[in-house]
Amino acid sequence: MKISFYAHASFRLEADGLAVVTDPYAPARSGFAPIDEPADLVIMSSATDDFHSDPSHVQGSPTVVNALELPPEGIEALGLRIRGFPAYESLTFDYQAAAGRDPDANALYHFTLGGLRVLHMGDIGNPVAPEHLAALAGQVDILLALTGEHATIALDDLDKAIAALRPRVVIPMHYYSPRGVLPIEPVERFTSRLPPASVTFVGGSSLELTPETLPGDAPHVFVLEQSR
Repeated sequence: MKISFYAHASFRLEADGLAVVTDPYAPARSGFAPIDEPADLVIMSSATDDFHSDPSHVQGSPTVVNALELPPEGIEALGLRIRGFPAYESLTFDYQAAAGRDPDANALYHFTLGGLRVLHMGDIGNPVAPEHLAALAGQVDILLALTGEHATIALDDLDKAIAALRPRVVIPMHYYSPRGVLPIEPVERFTSRLPPASVTFVGGSSLELTPETLPGDAPHVFVLEQSR
């Protein structure tokens, strides 16, 4: 599978003849450039957050899935089984001031592509619920992890989630970019907490992984650059 990082929480994952885009941001709102590439499937962690739910600049005619609206057993879209795990963005967010938003306005989501099990953390701003950790433990090869703190999950809580989920690979997302408008933490805030040997700064925005090339039992962190 080829994994390309656009920006914020938006990735492009390509395998099995499919191109999947996650959590597309609104360019005018976020500060990031449009994606302007075609995709077969777009998965969003919500439909009301401009930083995670604007597929308008994804080219082609992709199937769009809102993970927050999925039934507990998930759905199949273009051959992918997708499951959503509803979450709170932040218990302290002022939802009264944000018209059209509610406190459970996003979801983590899980799918398998190219023989690799992927969990995208959506926009969760609190510890991952114990029932979600129990359902997903040992079922994640690649974790797309929120590392910018502030309105998203605290790094101490992220550490606990990683320990419970036991992914083989962690790819940081939702961290500071000089092109973005959000004053969130740089990725180094997360990587500095880890043994240097467990972190690879890829030096680009793309990475290719297969089931055969996954690292060993301990999670390895691959830091991709935001390309938009």
